[in-house]
Amino acid sequence: MSTTQDIIRMLSENAPLTNKEIAIQEVSEFKNSIKRTNMILGQAYYENKNQILDKVRTVIGEGGVRTEINNLANNKLIHGFLKKLVDQKTGYLLSKPFSLQTDGPDDYHERLTTYFDKKFQRTLKNLGKNAINKGIAWLQVYYSEEGLLSFKIIPSEEIVPLWKDNAHTELDAIIRFYEIVYYEGKKKNKVEVIEYWDTKGVLRFTQDPKTNQYLEFGELESHFRYVDKEKNDHPYNWDRVPFIPWKYNDEEQPLIAMIKSLVDDYDKRLSENADNIEDMPSSILVLKNYGDGKLEDARRNIAQLRMVRTEGDGGLDTISIDIDTTALINHISEVRKSIYEFGRGVDTQTDKFGNNPSGIGLRSLYQDLDLDANTIETEFQDSFEQLLWFVDEDISAQTGVDYSEYEVTLILNRDILINETEAITNVKNSVGLISDETNRANHPWVTDPLEEERRIEKEQKTAMEQFASGQFAFGQQQEQPGGGEDE
Repeated sequence: MSTTQDIIRMLSENAPLTNKEIAIQEVSEFKNSIKRTNMILGQAYYENKNQILDKVRTVIGEGGVRTEINNLANNKLIHGFLKKLVDQKTGYLLSKPFSLQTDGPDDYHERLTTYFDKKFQRTLKNLGKNAINKGIAWLQVYYSEEGLLSFKIIPSEEIVPLWKDNAHTELDAIIRFYEIVYYEGKKKNKVEVIEYWDTKGVLRFTQDPKTNQYLEFGELESHFRYVDKEKNDHPYNWDRVPFIPWKYNDEEQPLIAMIKSLVDDYDKRLSENADNIEDMPSSILVLKNYGDGKLEDARRNIAQLRMVRTEGDGGLDTISIDIDTTALINHISEVRKSIYEFGRGVDTQTDKFGNNPSGIGLRSLYQDLDLDANTIETEFQDSFEQLLWFVDEDISAQTGVDYSEYEVTLILNRDILINETEAITNVKNSVGLISDETNRANHPWVTDPLEEERRIEKEQKTAMEQFASGQFAFGQQQEQPGGGEDE
């Protein structure tokens, strides 16, 4: 039975396309795709550039055609729900230092910590932010000018992946496109560059600004080059494409796709309400038999002179206007609940936080956030394994030792909100029932159980030395009666 790859190969043989033609066609389709549109929207909403900024005020003019007007209030109230939810998720799952566990030797663990250091901690958090905003984030593996294995985040809207399988688990190639700026005389110009990465190397194409045709920008290049002891330069390609996907979920769907309509409605309703409050007077004036004068003159006379002249049986009455906000409050309250429900976050303004909730109550409040964190963690574990392959390759090249047979686990330590008093009580009640190490790990004031154990041992050793030298807890030697010395 033929596989999907067999069918694609057969079709390609009948109508072969060059890598350049494939790259140009894929980039063109991706630029017009909903997926890329959502990526750009996700980043825009994270930066509080919501759709409400495009709001205009219109009235029905002649012929029933809506016409934009500029003399009425046009409030554009932005509510940064997306930024709050994204920061909440990344802060909850990726803000605390992660841990690495391996069944390999100690020297392997020490080598891994040189790659996955505090700088990588920051990179990992930014990968999480990009993945949530855009559905998928991309990390490129490369060698720096100093010859060190390095990682950098590439904007997701610049990457077109070519997958080997429908489940999007293995890459066949990566297409990256971006603009570069150059100056022609005093004129600033931009030109687009397309890169085609696979296991054979990288091809680059640049757009001719005059014809808009793409031209080869040099020959096929290797992934990187290294210099041996004899200072000979060697090209080298990895057996894998040096780009790693970090997904928000299996569908690669960004958060904005789930809550955009809700956020837009929230912004719109409150902005319109602000317009109504600003435009609508507290009452409507009913002017009878004013004559041939202009209404704007009457309004000015009322504001300046506090009177207006009428004719015959004319007069001035007022009709009071009451603004009913109950329906609006109920509506935006439900929309807000939906934003946090479908955005899988925690609404910190809920009154449940004000009642000193128990550990069980807090876990209930964080249930949706935990579900989302579980999904992200599962995806990131797989991505970390892909990244680890490149690290093992680099270690092997430097030391000649292959550590790839050993298992390495990335442990993401969540920043869980707890009831401290309840947690400390549980720790005290567990003394003698479980190990001291487990108790220390679950104490809310302990961030590093091993470091805490060392501190306790140091304090105990100091106390024993003081006791042996005749010193007591208050830090001084006890004087003998009469001020004399021991006989």
